[in-house]
Amino acid sequence: MRRLLTQRLLIVIAGLIFGVLAAYMVEWGNPPNMGICIACFLRDIAGGLGLHRAGVVQYLRPEIIGLVLGAFVSAFAFREFRARGGSAPLTRFLLGAFVMVGALVFLGCPVRAVLRLAGGDLNGITALGGVVVGAFTGILFLKNGFNLGRSGRTYAAAGWVMPIIMFCILLLAIFTPYFIFESESGPGSMHAALWISLIVGLGVGVLAQRTRMCFVGGWRDLMMVRDTYLFRAIAAFFIGAIIVNAALGHIDWGFVGQPVAHDNHLWNFLGMALVGLAATLLGGCPLRQLILSGEGDTDAGITVLGLIVGAAIAHNFFTTASPKGIGDFSVVAVILGLVFCLAVGFFMRERAA
Repeated sequence: MRRLLTQRLLIVIAGLIFGVLAAYMVEWGNPPNMGICIACFLRDIAGGLGLHRAGVVQYLRPEIIGLVLGAFVSAFAFREFRARGGSAPLTRFLLGAFVMVGALVFLGCPVRAVLRLAGGDLNGITALGGVVVGAFTGILFLKNGFNLGRSGRTYAAAGWVMPIIMFCILLLAIFTPYFIFESESGPGSMHAALWISLIVGLGVGVLAQRTRMCFVGGWRDLMMVRDTYLFRAIAAFFIGAIIVNAALGHIDWGFVGQPVAHDNHLWNFLGMALVGLAATLLGGCPLRQLILSGEGDTDAGITVLGLIVGAAIAHNFFTTASPKGIGDFSVVAVILGLVFCLAVGFFMRERAA
């Protein structure tokens, strides 16, 4: 009982710290209401590597690197690093890509949806509604036998691949060779100092690894089994962020004119419904996938690569939104993503095998 209480207290503390740091990252240089956004930052990394042509969102975000390396160090320190994989990797890759498609229609991941709401952006309500509906749909598939298949133990070296990739990206961020892209304007040009971003990422990575923090799993467990453990982190994150935003004068309530946002409610909702559904089928939100990839989970590593490639595809094929509204092909992309996820949920059931 004492251990259970300690763990439940730890996840609340972790959520509060994450929320406080995410809000402070704006003060330290990151874009408004985007202190830490997993989808946005993976998109920026894709741009920094030249995988898409959107010049305003290109930067190798150290926060993402820190999350994976922090989880890697924590997993090793607590003897929880286990190399495993082999659970429907191609399907996971595509699900990851569609998570990014949905997130970039809303312009944020589930973490940023809460952070935007904590900054007064009421579009976060629409987005969180979409996440909840998507997660609920995923729960229906889980209850009817959906399963991507078991992962098995694999070579230890395979579990090192994603941390090594992130370390290499860190070296590129530090030395910035000529083939790395960096935005000169727009959100990509707004960032905290590299060392601050890296330290924050490392710290949050450790906390997220120790608590299994997940911004979709919290809603899933709350609805599916009435378990509030993961949801506590979401609530604490919101409280920490809104307190800091209030203290710094960063709260501006409303739907219209919010930073790096639009107010198309229908497609904000459906874009994040796609995120919630795909993340539930995957077993975790983008943050959780990064943390798992640092623990040696190669399936999560494949998903992270899908997220990065999905960001590149979304920008290259004009499915992303902007403060002006949704993109030329946002509607088609979200519908395709929902159809794909529904098909995966229906056909990849144990009783349908």
